[in-house]
Amino acid sequence: MTATSGRHTIPGSEKTAVPGARAVRAAPADERFEVTVRLRSKALPAALAAGGVHADTPPAQRKYLSREDYAAAHGADPQDIAKIAAFAAAHHLVVVESSAARRSVVLSGTTATLSAAFGVTLQQYEHEGGTYRGRTGGISVPANLAEVVEGVFGLDNRTQAQAHFQVQAEEGAAAPRAAAAAPASFTPVQLAQLYKFPAGLDGTGQCIALIELGGGFKPADIKTYFTGLGLPVPTVLAVSVDGGTNHPTNANSADGEVMLDIEVAAAVAPKAKIAVYFAPNTNQGFLDAITTAVHDSVNKPSVVSISWGSAEANWTAQAMTQFDQAFQAAAAMGVTVCCAAGDNGSSDSVGDGRPHVDFPASSPYALGCGGTRVAASGSTITAETVWNDNPTSSATGGGVSGFFPPPAYQANAHVPTIAGTTTKGRGVPDVAGDADPNSGYRVRVDGKNLVIGGTSAVAPLWAGLLALMNQKLGHPVGYLNPLIYGSLAGKGLFNDITSGNNGSYAAGPGWDACTGWGSPVGAKLLQALGG
Repeated sequence: MTATSGRHTIPGSEKTAVPGARAVRAAPADERFEVTVRLRSKALPAALAAGGVHADTPPAQRKYLSREDYAAAHGADPQDIAKIAAFAAAHHLVVVESSAARRSVVLSGTTATLSAAFGVTLQQYEHEGGTYRGRTGGISVPANLAEVVEGVFGLDNRTQAQAHFQVQAEEGAAAPRAAAAAPASFTPVQLAQLYKFPAGLDGTGQCIALIELGGGFKPADIKTYFTGLGLPVPTVLAVSVDGGTNHPTNANSADGEVMLDIEVAAAVAPKAKIAVYFAPNTNQGFLDAITTAVHDSVNKPSVVSISWGSAEANWTAQAMTQFDQAFQAAAAMGVTVCCAAGDNGSSDSVGDGRPHVDFPASSPYALGCGGTRVAASGSTITAETVWNDNPTSSATGGGVSGFFPPPAYQANAHVPTIAGTTTKGRGVPDVAGDADPNSGYRVRVDGKNLVIGGTSAVAPLWAGLLALMNQKLGHPVGYLNPLIYGSLAGKGLFNDITSGNNGSYAAGPGWDACTGWGSPVGAKLLQALGG
């Protein structure tokens, strides 16, 4: 596709303004910022399926690539990186960083030079939620880079995602379904017991990566929390991406997300290293945090937990494609990616009256994590239903993707069409766990003891379980989806949730678009994966 003579528009790069936003002025011509250019892989995508990592193959029989071998076989071609360097020099841009493994080149320039280089007009926009530097239409590159560049991120710096956590309502202001008989809250340790997580394991030798787009943690809170649980204080590292930092502010901020993720994952797997990748909440920051974690050859995470997302309608096609490719890379290296499915029911916060699913949970290479409401007596679950306190503001996400076609592994899962249409797509979520804030997780945030829910808690809960299984098996579980839809389906490895709905979709026997296959029976799942 040609934007102007001699130029090529990157497919799927088209953007529109945030609903209700208006352009108020041109972006300052001398403002300097950075963009991330994503390059093609030097190997065909089909080659990533080698070793059975994308098939219904037991983990022990899969042949994963090391990070070094992946970079050598599937990273960016050095000649392509050189072409981007030449392009940068011709447009008065500076190469800040290049990574063949991440297929990324970071370029720095001014609004004027970057606009000219990528054929965009950048303006300052205002809307109810704030301001941002933005563009409309597509991004273009010179024709000689048409096959080289697959995406450009950072020209637009609007807020991309939201954290999927909810603080339990104060007494007297509870959600509609929370009555006097509301279930008790739980520590992550208690939920691990309810879900029969395998005993005698602590995550030794594993690293869990957490992606965070704001907020921070205080070591004193972590020490107090884990000492109170009678657990060893975990090793928690902050990794800066694109200038993002560990920056705690207050309990009502994104700190709630960061601390929830750390405390849930580490309570389940207290000896696992927790690496927290902090990045700006933009599509560039989000993508760079994921590729940094997946290709981190120092910390080497075997599981990535992502509790941030937004409806597919809020993403460009180039962004969803590049995230999905990053998750494919993770699968090739034996890294499982757990993603929260959203907290706003089947509408996913889009007010057009139609159902939507949350991305990145809708990527076929993500383990989408939906939410339930749990009641228990002692160490036994007495009731577990779909989390739905309010179908638009406090309920599990789930549904059918409007972007990703049905993956082969869901062929027999009876995924419905998008509600009200005949359109088929990837069904979300795959699995579930406790998420209702009224049966939520007891955590500590900025010196306060809170009860927090949301599908944000389910992703790190599953990440902790996977770390335990990786420890026991001695090799990574990796890409779990083909297994749970294939040879492991119907084996009693999940608590099947058959009651409730999230708005447009209802739970039922087997897989459903509210809770997937259900919540885990951890020890049985481990045994099945080991077999």
